[in-house]
Amino acid sequence: MHLLFATSIIPDGTLGSGYEIANAAIIDALHRAGVRVTVLGFVWPGRKPADPDNAIVMGEVDVKTDGAPFLRKLQWLGKAVLAGMTFTSAKLTVVTRETLRNAVDKAGPFDAYVLNAATLAGAFDGLFDDRPTLYVAHNVEYRSAEENSAAARGALQRLIYRREARFLKALEERLCRKARFVFTLAEEDSKVLGVEGRSAVLPLVTRSTAPVVARPRAVEYDAALIGSWTWQPNRIGLDWFLDDVAPHLPADFTVRIAGTVPSGLTSDRPNIRFVGRVPSAEDFVLRAKVIPLTSRAGTGVQLKTIETFELGLPSVATTSSLRGIGYRPTNCIVADDPVEFAEALKRAAIGAAEDIDGAQFHDRQRHALDAAIKRGLATVGYRENEAVA
Repeated sequence: MHLLFATSIIPDGTLGSGYEIANAAIIDALHRAGVRVTVLGFVWPGRKPADPDNAIVMGEVDVKTDGAPFLRKLQWLGKAVLAGMTFTSAKLTVVTRETLRNAVDKAGPFDAYVLNAATLAGAFDGLFDDRPTLYVAHNVEYRSAEENSAAARGALQRLIYRREARFLKALEERLCRKARFVFTLAEEDSKVLGVEGRSAVLPLVTRSTAPVVARPRAVEYDAALIGSWTWQPNRIGLDWFLDDVAPHLPADFTVRIAGTVPSGLTSDRPNIRFVGRVPSAEDFVLRAKVIPLTSRAGTGVQLKTIETFELGLPSVATTSSLRGIGYRPTNCIVADDPVEFAEALKRAAIGAAEDIDGAQFHDRQRHALDAAIKRGLATVGYRENEAVA
């Protein structure tokens, strides 16, 4: 079986974001099923596909909104309004519909499309209607846009997010309706999208094999948070931690926050330090006694949660951080109240929660991921004994 995996950004092996980690995990699972996968999409400027022999690169794009020049943001918004599409999809309209269609035709015979999230499919709506499709809903994107609108700090931003939510809802409904099968990353998302009965949850992993962690670990700080904080759902969780949880932590409770942050985001608490991008996310979190998992918004699954559980690290998690997780390790404490969250962090940091072996969690996730992938593939003609074509 041969699938054309249509995505906004082709994995390049760097795994710099949760979206890229999820894409790599899904493509790896398809390969384990014996399926040939050709990936179609764009690459970040200066990057190359991780598997260039099985990739069709439509060009380079930088789709990050934060830090983009004001004129570029205005151009994206203008394109979206004129074309009647989402702001995120408008960023990908850097090639013509005919150019993309020619690239698809040159991909050779294939059995079905995997439409990876709504962005590329929304930019070229209807172009992928000539074959059966499997749709991967990383999030319920319209719900995330609604939450972003509610949390927006200005009237214009709130208005843009409302428009985005309206267009995303219509787009996601079309993609789900046309798809033979829908993959989600959380059970709740299947219900919201109305695809129960013809969908499966993909329990993700962040790597192909379970990590091996040397213990005892050399810790340098009490807590570590890492993420793409310019993504609004992540920012909502970080703001909650800084504004509501941090005031209840002792002055000597050290917190390090890694990852890209919006300009101007700081903390006046001397025990909290922003360290920017780090060479190794794994090494960074392994130097912490406990990992706060602070999601308060969004849909889909939190890859930071999965990585924490794979590494066997003690954690304190909000209920939202556990979306899509069927098995919670014993060293994860759940707390949604900020005072309770802070108290749990303090207890974990003094040894109330210990490291465990994360291999069991990783193996459960990977086994369930492979089974879910095969369920979806069966709807487009997959036969396990005849998988490779």
